[in-house]
Amino acid sequence: TATGEIKAISNLGRTSKGKYYEKRNYAIWESHEPGSTFKLASLLAVLDDKKIDTSTVVDTEKGRIFIHGAKVEDSHRGGYGKISAARVFEVSSNVGIVKLIKEHYDHQPEKFIEKLEKYGFTKPIGFQIKGEGKPKIPVPSDKSWSKISLEWMSWGYGVSVTPMQTLMFYNAIANNGVMVKPRFIKELRTQDKTEKVFKTEVLHPKIASQETINKVRKIMENVVVRGTAKEIYSPNFSMAGKTGTAKKFVQKHTDKDGKIVSAGYSNKRYVASFAGFFPAENPKYSCIVVIHDPKKDRGYYGGSVAGPVFKEI
Repeated sequence: TATGEIKAISNLGRTSKGKYYEKRNYAIWESHEPGSTFKLASLLAVLDDKKIDTSTVVDTEKGRIFIHGAKVEDSHRGGYGKISAARVFEVSSNVGIVKLIKEHYDHQPEKFIEKLEKYGFTKPIGFQIKGEGKPKIPVPSDKSWSKISLEWMSWGYGVSVTPMQTLMFYNAIANNGVMVKPRFIKELRTQDKTEKVFKTEVLHPKIASQETINKVRKIMENVVVRGTAKEIYSPNFSMAGKTGTAKKFVQKHTDKDGKIVSAGYSNKRYVASFAGFFPAENPKYSCIVVIHDPKKDRGYYGGSVAGPVFKEI
């Protein structure tokens, strides 16, 4: 957490025959829509700008709202009614986070994007390893910017980031706001002689006030205690983090029955993730788990698919 040293990366793909193989360094190469793990950026921004507090009440209504004709829906049918902003994050209410960002940044989306820049999402981290994925954060001057771009960003859609960027951001929360660059090499040696030492590189000395950092860390701990990741709670050691469940955007294609399927978000294909750190009080390690196309009939939510892997690690 403090040094940014990468202890391990595991990248596994699976063939149609069920065999595992290693093809790419997905953690660095793959830029994709993160879904709900991105809500941490939204919550941190709106708290740090002092537009809300953790106790601010949000009406999530019946778990479904429409913005300019586009539907935002909670996974919990019937919604959560009126809940605090902290609880919005714990239960991962899409309606709740969208309402908060819409209310406070709709008239000034640039302010929200400035925060995302500060959090390291707008440009590649810049590794000496080739092939780092390019993030995509829309801005109002883009031709593709629409009336719902800001709101969709708030819950991790319409943006594209690498797992390593998400982890770097989460690690900054664990590291009391100090954002350090992920580091793969400690030093270069020739026989017994040290040729070059690579020190910890601080990318941002403080991404948010300590007060805000303390608040979100507590909420992230509660995600595991009583939120979407309560399945992985353990009385033996503490964890903090956030689950992510994102529908995959599938391009126009012909299915196995020969029917043409138009482009859009799939109701069958998901990306399940969990990003967090442990122990919750004085974090030593940060970790992200991303699983593509989990078997839907066995569960596809970040809490039940990616969370247990995080706990095992």
